[in-house]
Amino acid sequence: MTSTPHSSPTASPVVAGLLLAAGGGRRLGGRPKALLEHRGGLLADHAVRTLREGGCGPLHVVLGASADEVRARAELPGCTVTVNPGWAEGMGSSLRAGLGALAGSGADAVLVLLVDQPGIGPEAVARVRSAYRSRTGLAAASYAGERGHPVLFGADLWADIAAGAVGDQGARAYLRAHRDAITLVECSDVAQAYDIDTAEDLSHLE
Repeated sequence: MTSTPHSSPTASPVVAGLLLAAGGGRRLGGRPKALLEHRGGLLADHAVRTLREGGCGPLHVVLGASADEVRARAELPGCTVTVNPGWAEGMGSSLRAGLGALAGSGADAVLVLLVDQPGIGPEAVARVRSAYRSRTGLAAASYAGERGHPVLFGADLWADIAAGAVGDQGARAYLRAHRDAITLVECSDVAQAYDIDTAEDLSHLE
């Protein structure tokens, strides 16, 4: 894997933001993660704000579990919302739905954020976004050298990434196969990459 300092690209690429927020929170007793409350709003609100403040746009959101309730309660101004009817199949189906919605949008790349990682804020998003170099590029946040989220996919790679996004793996298999092409952007000084997966993890919410 290559590594890069966080510097601004010379051009102004269009880097879309894609929030994956479809999960049903099975290990949380069936509480959809997008509807969990954090800092006076919902996790979905927090994540959309993180993408926007990190410099991403246009913004796309993939919903699934309790999609109607999330639409009604979440603040998603200016977002294109895609509902994934197959959300229970796992993250892979939501990533495919999101990339499909972005096809033809004119974006040069997409930065993917997960709704259940509220410890990742605009600073980390901006750093990974700034690692864009081309429509065939890959970049990801790293934490003490370990790859994590958010991740950035150049637009020319979307079809191949979607083709391999199955089950709950998302883009993991694709990223493993192309690990040497990934630009890692260290973010451990500005973000924490914990997940809200279990009842114990709810202590991270504020």
